Amino acid sequence: MKITVHYTINSKACDLEVDAGETLLEALRNRLKLTSVHRSCEEGECGACTVLLNGEPVNSCLMLAAAADGADILTTEGLMRGDQRHPIMDAFVDLHGMQCGFCTPGLLMTGYSLVRKANGGDLDEATIRQSIEGNLCRCTGYMNIVKAIQEAKRRKDAGDWW
Repeated sequence: MKITVHYTINSKACDLEVDAGETLLEALRNRLKLTSVHRSCEEGECGACTVLLNGEPVNSCLMLAAAADGADILTTEGLMRGDQRHPIMDAFVDLHGMQCGFCTPGLLMTGYSLVRKANGGDLDEATIRQSIEGNLCRCTGYMNIVKAIQEAKRRKDAGDWW
């Protein structure tokens, strides 16, 4: 059975006909070619498929595309302004918060959500680690990822954020 859904994806309206059993991951990656949404465990354990749904990080592999009808969805592609990277992306690059890059989009989305919601004060390591615990990285010990998220918060507080 086909269902027509409406999303706002990366600030653009989108109508899409989806199968009843199609996941949000499949709709975003395969149908809409948003390839930052990575397919990995398909069990909600790794976080590679993390997107923001109405501002909250979700594992798109666990959500049916039809269940997201009417939602505002943000992917890593939506953090770009043309060729200009979002400051959180620059912080990850500057502080070597990625290695192979497979987990990076999910970590960026989770980190972006955390920094966006943070008001005043520093983000301590424990808070960041708790926030990203659903995002697995096989290449790092997470220290540079934590530092990159802290730097993104500093840049936000300095006004370098959009």
